[in-house]
Amino acid sequence: MRRLMKFLHTMGAIGMMGAMACLVVLLGMIPQPSESLSHYAEMRAAMGAIVRYVFFPSLGLTLIAGLLAIAINRALHSAGWALAKLASGILVFEWGFAAVQGPMQEAAEEAARAVAGQIDPATLAPSFGTEQGAIWVMLGVATVNVILGVWRPRFTNLPD
Repeated sequence: MRRLMKFLHTMGAIGMMGAMACLVVLLGMIPQPSESLSHYAEMRAAMGAIVRYVFFPSLGLTLIAGLLAIAINRALHSAGWALAKLASGILVFEWGFAAVQGPMQEAAEEAARAVAGQIDPATLAPSFGTEQGAIWVMLGVATVNVILGVWRPRFTNLPD
């Protein structure tokens, strides 16, 4: 069971970090809505799909498998690196909702409404730099989590 949880946790992390890397690339290529509204909407739809079908399920799998791994492996209950990884993992989960999933899906919906003529395209306020910054921060924290899981630094062990 421990190996299964480790495998699922690792696969989830791969998907989550891959999705974030794709989002960073797409944010670097997206045009301003005033330049090409249809292309902007297509890119936003693609980013919304990546968030919905890759990022969010991978994020959930990573968190659930990590929590189950800690729960079933008593050695991890007092390992400082595992507890640090748990704390930062919860931050990544919350940040994933607040800084990635919500804004990406909202931007995709607004772009689709603008193309359909339901809202004025001038009201679209892209914040590519802010979105990229949030994703880079999440990638950094996720990388620290990978480092903690691979190298397992010797933090002070907590008593049982």
